[in-house]
Amino acid sequence: MPANESVSSSLNPAAQLEENVICAVNAVINGENASIILHRRQEKILAWLNVCPHQGRRLDYAPGCFLREGDLLICPAHGASFSLASGECVAGPCRGESLTPVSLQQLEAGLPDAGASLLP
Repeated sequence: MPANESVSSSLNPAAQLEENVICAVNAVINGENASIILHRRQEKILAWLNVCPHQGRRLDYAPGCFLREGDLLICPAHGASFSLASGECVAGPCRGESLTPVSLQQLEAGLPDAGASLLP
């Protein structure tokens, strides 16, 4: 079975992530429970902590529900706009700051099924 088909059912949101879609998964990162944003872009999965650098609030307005405008992720609290290509804030109160990236290796180690792979 190919690596991208060996993902457990608990990871299906990441494994089945379609191009240009955003979702959230929970993982243990550095010993702490964390919500992680996943975004598949040009066959690559990008991952960031689900935290706005402006005031530390989650970026989903409801669990796993995000505001988007084209290639921008919008913070529902104060309207900061983040590039989905880089995680950089391009408009709003934290312009110039970036979302905190999470490496796929770090993310995979913290997911409920640590033996699963997010890599295509």
